[in-house]
Amino acid sequence: MGVLWDAFATDQLPIIDASAPKLNVQLEKVEVRPQYDLEHAFLTLKQRRVAAVLVVGSPIFFRDQAKIAELAIRHRLPAGGFVSGVAGGLLFGYGVPTSVPYCHAADYVDKILRGAKPGDLPVEQPTKFELAINLKTAKALGLTIPPSLLQRADQVIE
Repeated sequence: MGVLWDAFATDQLPIIDASAPKLNVQLEKVEVRPQYDLEHAFLTLKQRRVAAVLVVGSPIFFRDQAKIAELAIRHRLPAGGFVSGVAGGLLFGYGVPTSVPYCHAADYVDKILRGAKPGDLPVEQPTKFELAINLKTAKALGLTIPPSLLQRADQVIE
């Protein structure tokens, strides 16, 4: 499994590293630096013979999701990661809906402006996760998504 990551996503790597052995998955991590070309990253992943690519959540990857999806299709590598990336062309996404982390942001700002100490405010854990699948991308990659997986998906892009 290829892992596309950058400096904004280093906090996610320990979780990915810890999960891989439990799933019997070997990781091939490629860091994308500002001067590092996405095309070069996909060529590296292809040379390492990965079967699929996990795109970690990062502001740079959110911005370049269409380019990442185009490169994944061109290099015939199924790629997935963050839910909002599926609309941009990633094959799949699983995680917290994009809007959820921001739902209560105004409430927290209000409390802080009224004198609450940020460290005293509760940290909310996500309770809802979404699965999104892009059937256009699956078709472009020559993949068939099992009906049982499509039934579980919260969002299917056709």
